[in-house]
Amino acid sequence: MNYFSEAFAAAIQLIFQFDPKIYQIVWTSLKISLIATFFASLLGVISGIGVAISEFTGKRFLQHLLNTLMAMPTVMIGLIFYGLLSRRGPLGELGLLYTQTAVILGEACLILPIIMNMTLVAVQSADNRLIITLKILGAKSHQQILLILSELRFVIMAAIITGFGRAIGEVGAAMMLGGNIQGSTRTMTTAIALETSKGDFELGLALGFLLLLIAFAVNLLLQLLENKA
Repeated sequence: MNYFSEAFAAAIQLIFQFDPKIYQIVWTSLKISLIATFFASLLGVISGIGVAISEFTGKRFLQHLLNTLMAMPTVMIGLIFYGLLSRRGPLGELGLLYTQTAVILGEACLILPIIMNMTLVAVQSADNRLIITLKILGAKSHQQILLILSELRFVIMAAIITGFGRAIGEVGAAMMLGGNIQGSTRTMTTAIALETSKGDFELGLALGFLLLLIAFAVNLLLQLLENKA
């Protein structure tokens, strides 16, 4: 008990001392996750709305596929991209493995199905008169997408925030694609795993508290958006 209480006190001290080592890791995590969420949102939101307002063969299969991909283990994403980006892989010449770009790619692909599927469900769950009215008024596809974005902005933002929450807490792909390089690709989750295994429980605990604080802020924002929606 004394060990844990002492580690707890040391972790709190590290946080409030604004240890640059800790906050560099936090900033790296936030930067990678925000960039990944931005690109995944660009593609996921537009694709989700596009699928929702369209009728085509295989739509139901696509929805089942998205539901499956939402539960895909992160190490599977890491394994696929590791094979693509390694020296012997088809994209090995780009030299992206063990860089922030590789981690961003992995996290973006991890959360893309989440954002796309949640957007798709949001549009399908909206008032049926919305899409019918837009089509009757002769709105083109891009006009329909823009108007739906405006009408369902809070629900879609909740989907984006959910994706960010998954990205910031991801560890498998970040470890495999980033290599946990200090000052470059070391994120909060990979640093927690590394430092705890090295015996630096205080640093791991401090990063865990900060990760929990970010998760709390994300969930609070989600709740506020759900109330507005």
